[in-house]
Amino acid sequence: MEHIIAPIASRLHIQEEQIIKTLQLLKEGNTVPFIARYRKEVTKGLDEEQIRTINEEYQYQVNLEKRKEDVLRLIEQQGKLNEELQKKVMACEKLSQVEDIYRPYQQKRKTRATDAIAKGLKPLAVWLLKQEINGKPEQEAKQYITQDVPSVEAALQGAKDIIAEMVSDDAAIRERVRNSMQRYGKIVTKEKKKHNDDKKIYRMYYDYSERISTLASHRIMAIDRGEKEKVVSVSIDFDKEYMGNWVVQRFTRKRQGAASDLVKEAVEDGLKRLVYPSVEREIRSVLSEKAQEQSIGVFSMNLERLLLQPPLKDKTVLGFDPAFRTGCKLAVIDKNGKLLTISIVYPTPPNARIEQAEQTICELCTKYSVDIIAIGNGTASRESEAFIANLIRKKQLAVAYTIVSEAGASVYSASKLAREEFPNLQVEQRSAISIARRVIDPLAELIKIDPQSIGVGQYQHDLPTARLKERLDFVVQKAVNRVGVNVNTASAELLSNISGLSSSAAKEIVKYRDEHGEIHNRKELKKIPKIGAKSFEQAAGFLRVEKSEECFDRTAIHPESYPLAEAVLKELQLDKRLMGSEEAKKAIAAVDVQEMCEKLACDAYTLQDILDAVAAPMRDYRERYDGPVLRSDVLELEDVHVGDCFEGVVRNVVDFGAFVDIGLHEDGLVHISKMSEGRISHPSELVSVGDIVKTWVCNIDEEKQKVQLSLLPL
Repeated sequence: MEHIIAPIASRLHIQEEQIIKTLQLLKEGNTVPFIARYRKEVTKGLDEEQIRTINEEYQYQVNLEKRKEDVLRLIEQQGKLNEELQKKVMACEKLSQVEDIYRPYQQKRKTRATDAIAKGLKPLAVWLLKQEINGKPEQEAKQYITQDVPSVEAALQGAKDIIAEMVSDDAAIRERVRNSMQRYGKIVTKEKKKHNDDKKIYRMYYDYSERISTLASHRIMAIDRGEKEKVVSVSIDFDKEYMGNWVVQRFTRKRQGAASDLVKEAVEDGLKRLVYPSVEREIRSVLSEKAQEQSIGVFSMNLERLLLQPPLKDKTVLGFDPAFRTGCKLAVIDKNGKLLTISIVYPTPPNARIEQAEQTICELCTKYSVDIIAIGNGTASRESEAFIANLIRKKQLAVAYTIVSEAGASVYSASKLAREEFPNLQVEQRSAISIARRVIDPLAELIKIDPQSIGVGQYQHDLPTARLKERLDFVVQKAVNRVGVNVNTASAELLSNISGLSSSAAKEIVKYRDEHGEIHNRKELKKIPKIGAKSFEQAAGFLRVEKSEECFDRTAIHPESYPLAEAVLKELQLDKRLMGSEEAKKAIAAVDVQEMCEKLACDAYTLQDILDAVAAPMRDYRERYDGPVLRSDVLELEDVHVGDCFEGVVRNVVDFGAFVDIGLHEDGLVHISKMSEGRISHPSELVSVGDIVKTWVCNIDEEKQKVQLSLLPL
């Protein structure tokens, strides 16, 4: 096992012991969130992403070892395995290296070379490679003329075909070509004569070249899409003359003989027809996979921050789903997300009834004491924003508004879940409810939507569906468990993402609540069907019972640590009821963690988590992030000038920058070059989705109605 663990430890820059113990915990059926939160003392504080990566890297190494075993077995069955070959296979660190070594021993489909070998021409190929100084290739070839080989030319061509395939099967040559392409090669794109790029989306790539080693992921994705849509052709350019000379010297051992020209022709054919296209496809595939992984990583990062937006608690919200012709749908929800009423107004053309719309919204705001109006950012969003801003100013309403991403709202509105929740409402009305609830509790609402429908990625439609879903599902689970849920109010969808709970177990919790009323404490969870000992162990710490008589049930402290938590309170001379008080915070500030660890015979990780819970038992993980920007007035492009400073919300982060909402119709782009005076490798080093940032306008494109922004003062 050590030869599998060592490479992983080296790549991840962590200790082998951490990997071994993490893998053991996973093997025992523990979930990633549980290990990250409640087994820190075992893993030495590894987080969810590190644990996931360890598991993926381990699976790759296991597959690599299995492939090595298969290849050695298959070569041995042919009677061709020797000690040197076995060492070469065992030394491989990548699957591609193993496949290169195995290539000459593979069962081949019919090729020009296999056909020539079947005709008995292999000895002639071997003779050509010997580079006999006084030999005469044509004379030698005459010996091989048969009914199947009718001429000298046919014999020599067959021999050259065999040599060409020998070039292709040589692992050292393929590795040399691969390294040369990767280090020194350039991706070259050319515009095709006939294409449908009327909007010139791919204009940058009509005549473009860049070193493979510097090619950014988003450019790889753009090139791949342009090629797929048949707008551009793509090739890899590198020093083929140097490579050809090196391979000729390798095959002729630098000797000059009568067959030198024939061998050179065969080598060039093998490279051009077999090696270059094959390796180029491989490198393009690797580039695409890396770019896709980068895009999936960006999508995952953005989704996580979107899910972890802080909720606006104790607010009554009016959800406003904008539209032109069909009217704007309204939904008022209370502080718990319960629907109070629905309505419709027509403040926008072509059917504008502005006075009636103003009256309706004023009545709703007054009757239900609305605190915030949440406006979806889709079609007619900015026109609706202008209407609301004018209304607030005109009627002096004690209400603010915020722009809410409505990505995926229509998907939820038409889903089976939405139909079950609101069977008597139309799709658009459900959408207004979803928009409003995203302000009250973004996580609880967004959890109902397929993560792939929440548009916070780049080139997401070009990504492998299964891999994307796997990563986004992981992000959802990670976010839900970091926050935890109220076991008495959480939906089945939310509960099903809790560590250790299956979808059926989540439904059983909801069913139990419906039949027995509120769950009174964590112990009661054990009575619920489909929650066995292991499920309880994995889930209990993430399920909060906020009205439990056991104060620890309201916190993130795991039931297994209740005795230790009692001992900690005793040391602090605190009553449970004082948890979260100023007295508790002062007592904890004075604690010597190491000294208390020794006294209570516990680890520092668990002790610190207990101390944090005692200081702030009801703390919400999301409080560390910026909340939504609340506005009362609208911004038009004519109000904006180069040099102006605006506060905005980061809506999306991509490889080349970040899109920031400063209140205009279109989000402004902060290019990566305008983010920092020093060099950064990715915008995510500085900003995340949901961040509130100060920006400066550095360029205005009035024709396209777009602005370019900078995080640096001009």
